[in-house]
Amino acid sequence: MSTPYPFTAIVGQDDLRLGLLLNAVSPAVGGVLVRGEKGTAKSTAVRALAALMPEVAVVAGCRFSCDPGAPDPACPDGPHDAGAGVSRAARTVELPVGASEDRLVGALDIERALSEGVKAFEPGLLADAHRGILYVDEVNLLHDHLVDLLLDASAMGASYVEREGVSVRHAARFLLVGTMNPEEGELRPQLLDRFGLTVEVAASRETDLRVEVVRRRLAYDDDPAGFAARWADEETALRERIVAARALLPRVVLGDGVLRQIAATCAAFEVDGMRADIVMARTATALAAWAGREEVVADDVRQAALLALPHRRRRNPFDAPGLDEDKLDEALQDAADERGGDDDDDPGPDGPGGGVPPQGDGPESDGGGPDGGGADDGSTDDPGADGPGREDTGSGDAPAPGGGGEQRPVRAGEPFRTKTLSVPGLGEGAAGRRSKARTEHGRTTGSRRPEGALTKLHLAATVQAAAPHQRARGRSGRGLVVRRDDLRQATREGREGNLVLFVVDASGSMAARQRMSAVKGAVMSLLLDAYQRRDKVGLVTFRGKEAEVALPPTSSVDAAAARLESLPTGGRTPLAAGLLKAHDVLRVERMRDPSRRALLVVVTDGRATGGVDPVALAGRAGRLHASEGTASVVVDCESGFVRLGLAAQLARDLGGSAVTLDELRADSIAGLVKDITAAGRAA
Repeated sequence: MSTPYPFTAIVGQDDLRLGLLLNAVSPAVGGVLVRGEKGTAKSTAVRALAALMPEVAVVAGCRFSCDPGAPDPACPDGPHDAGAGVSRAARTVELPVGASEDRLVGALDIERALSEGVKAFEPGLLADAHRGILYVDEVNLLHDHLVDLLLDASAMGASYVEREGVSVRHAARFLLVGTMNPEEGELRPQLLDRFGLTVEVAASRETDLRVEVVRRRLAYDDDPAGFAARWADEETALRERIVAARALLPRVVLGDGVLRQIAATCAAFEVDGMRADIVMARTATALAAWAGREEVVADDVRQAALLALPHRRRRNPFDAPGLDEDKLDEALQDAADERGGDDDDDPGPDGPGGGVPPQGDGPESDGGGPDGGGADDGSTDDPGADGPGREDTGSGDAPAPGGGGEQRPVRAGEPFRTKTLSVPGLGEGAAGRRSKARTEHGRTTGSRRPEGALTKLHLAATVQAAAPHQRARGRSGRGLVVRRDDLRQATREGREGNLVLFVVDASGSMAARQRMSAVKGAVMSLLLDAYQRRDKVGLVTFRGKEAEVALPPTSSVDAAAARLESLPTGGRTPLAAGLLKAHDVLRVERMRDPSRRALLVVVTDGRATGGVDPVALAGRAGRLHASEGTASVVVDCESGFVRLGLAAQLARDLGGSAVTLDELRADSIAGLVKDITAAGRAA
């Protein structure tokens, strides 16, 4: 077994270490979500925590880690007699993003269940993690059906495995720890709320700290055992402090005044539900125990709020997690004033989160350097290369510095709810919530022979396949004689996520401030819909003399929203270049993920400039998409009394439908898919 990196050798990342240690002191806090860029010791710290967790007593031979003092009466390996057990180290179980449902919850042998009436059950990761840590790296990329199972187990403290009326239940109480890179997409709100605490991590930009991180990492890689031995005393001291804090925890007093501060803070930040209040109370209690005190003080409440509230105050997916500390201090002071201002307790020598073992001035353990360069804001065009632009250049706003007619970015209009845009036909892509697809979850539509392990039994088809052979197989009792060849897998129809590729006209004809604000608001609304339906999104823009990929296809919808907000306008309209660039993006994505179908959303007034007959050139580019069967919608942004109808012509070339901005706000989106399907059938 490899030697883990010592927890005490991780330098910096105080919030990360404190969040993990508080959960080690009080698992009731509810776990921690670690958000941050690549290479910032997220996974290293979580894996190192396991070595600090106190040992657990378990029933000897029980695969479900039953407590010998209070064994689970429904344990599949039971019943167990209460008594002395054996001690073992607490487990850290890692859930891979691509794990199957059976790997997570366990597998039931359907053949033996049908023929022998025996519940032959192979435990999954939830059973392994019981009374330990369940760690999910890249938790934001976890498939929806696994998220649903995690939510159920987290809420009930138990896991249920059911196959056609045969069920097994076992206890599943674990400390849930997740790490994620926000650039790759956000987490579903339901699962986000299940994490008690959240911490943000980032690599230091100080040279000395970065030097130290490299020095320590190289020393560990050269001799893991020797490096760990040099930190053995610090690890032992920290482990003993966790044990002492656990012992002190039941004696910590949470006074009514402190409870009022907690409730007032949660109310001030308008968090949903009551879970935030409960988590803050448990966290403040753990902070007091960690500092060696028997009473919770105001500073504990403040630190608990900074850890428990940031991820609970988001109102839409494009809000960045965070907490206004001035507002927090004001809420705490108001609550203290209401009770007479007697909340000046001494927080103790260590402070609320103090006492995390001093680490010197070194950086994170795994070399959290930057991944190079800042984000591209999609505004790299040469402002002088756009020429004089078009006659329809906007509402007279002054151009941004740099000349060339480029307009400053305008804010998006208020997003609105849209109805479903989907790709016609039946796909086989990743699970999502947009278009119809053959999936592992959904309504049963038929049966087939299983190609691998049986996951969803079609009972009627299995019985029908086995019934003609019962006499030949010598059936004499009540049970049905079932062979492997009789088993039938249920085929199901559900929903898939798609690739929604936006092609946005940012030329001078779109630069009118009110119009561009409305355009951005419409695209933002569709981005919000894509977030809710678990799509990948991409953004191609065109202006001046060329088109560019402002955002390659990604699951990070909020990254697309950020690029859209900073999008400048001005210059000529290379519409054909935008469509051809989109074609290149879709071609590459088809090779990467052939099963994920695409929906092309072109946002333009249909005008084109540059070269000989640019409108005809754009039409040919559109027909190229149509020839490959790409589903498409054109959002017509043309305005004014004189309308040329060029966007509608482009939609016909694409084999899709056109909708105006006004119609996009109404209920006309509902008919777009029917229009796309009808157009495809007519062709």
